[in-house]
Amino acid sequence: MDEHLIRALRVANPWLRDEPLGPWFERFLPPAYVRRRLRLSADHRVVLVVGPRQAGKSTLIWHTLASDGRPVLYLNCEDPSVRTWLRSPALFLADLEELAPGVPILFFEEVQALSEAGLFLKGLVDHRSGKEIYATGSSSFDLEAETRESLAGRARRHLLLPLSLSEIAAADGPREGGGDRRGAALGRLELAETVEQALIFGSYPSVHGAARPQEELAALVESYIVRDASDRFRIRHLAALRKLLALAASQVGNLCNFSEWGALAGISQDTVVEYCRLLEETHVVRLLRPFIGGKRAELTKTPKVFFVDNGIRNQLFGGFAPASGRSDRGALMENLVFCELAKNLNPLLDSLRYWRSKSKAEVDFVVEHQGRLLACEVKAGDARGKISRSARSFLDAYRPQRFLIVHSGARENVEVGESRVELLALADLESAVRDFVGR
Repeated sequence: MDEHLIRALRVANPWLRDEPLGPWFERFLPPAYVRRRLRLSADHRVVLVVGPRQAGKSTLIWHTLASDGRPVLYLNCEDPSVRTWLRSPALFLADLEELAPGVPILFFEEVQALSEAGLFLKGLVDHRSGKEIYATGSSSFDLEAETRESLAGRARRHLLLPLSLSEIAAADGPREGGGDRRGAALGRLELAETVEQALIFGSYPSVHGAARPQEELAALVESYIVRDASDRFRIRHLAALRKLLALAASQVGNLCNFSEWGALAGISQDTVVEYCRLLEETHVVRLLRPFIGGKRAELTKTPKVFFVDNGIRNQLFGGFAPASGRSDRGALMENLVFCELAKNLNPLLDSLRYWRSKSKAEVDFVVEHQGRLLACEVKAGDARGKISRSARSFLDAYRPQRFLIVHSGARENVEVGESRVELLALADLESAVRDFVGR
């Protein structure tokens, strides 16, 4: 092995120099760790964690490994010397027996930086070395392009998005006095404050609880634009990309108009579509496709645009004024509901879409899980006693098992034909969705 590489590995893995594991693990964990609902467990497959930059992928893996307590060989695939070494699985495993014989766990950080990430990981699995393998990747564009086919059946893929409302609430600790009426009221007030914070600043781990959340969000946006877009994807028109991001942020929850966006950004419609694909693959935005249930009245194929985090959206457009009194409060509510749905659904098992008929009846979100339907409308105000004409049209046409109306009023259940309509607060959405999909 190259002497420079050996020195680099020993610096990254001080236990190779007989230093204790505990302090090394602690270096990778923040002082206030927000426990994630996702639990990782290794078997003969690669544990692959993907998602947006700084969503907490590495921290989740380090927390898992620290709880285990066994030695781990940490490999940062963005290090040129490490990247050069990780070309042949067989030679890597042979070198490993010299460097760290018997090490049980391998952790590959930013594995998409490898030129043949999928083939390399496939080779490690196929050699049946008996080692547990963890890997992260910030960009599903790079990672999916190189690993989808080669890792079929050889990896367990986990998508980690920013914190959910329930994770934030759990991190903030139990409410004092929760056993009496006054304590319950205080708990509801604190939960409402959590929702208001998420509406404006989103829920990235680095932003939650930060003294200057605006600065954290500005750094996140620039990290994507400068590092991912410019360096990794070689996007030449950064000014046009910035303009496109601002346009998408201003139109959150609306139908995409690629032609108009291209004209305003000074690029072709095809380039707009390509940039939107990159933004979607890197978990900045999501283009929500329409639910087509076979009815002739459903003609549109145009997607809607949503952001994976409200804070990123507000950094790009809208600013950080309090939610009350904002003209875009309804759009912020709809985007936050989208975020919560995305965090509580399995993209491999569940589909998330919107519904719109030729007569312009519209339902904000439609979840399909194993042939069953859950629909969801978002109302910024109190919707008690009100079921919209669009909701009734969808209920009549599809008879979903559950229809949720997220609003600011009290919880209420209404039976409409064969469907159950539930009016509930945003803070109660997660439990309703997870109950529907059986998680």
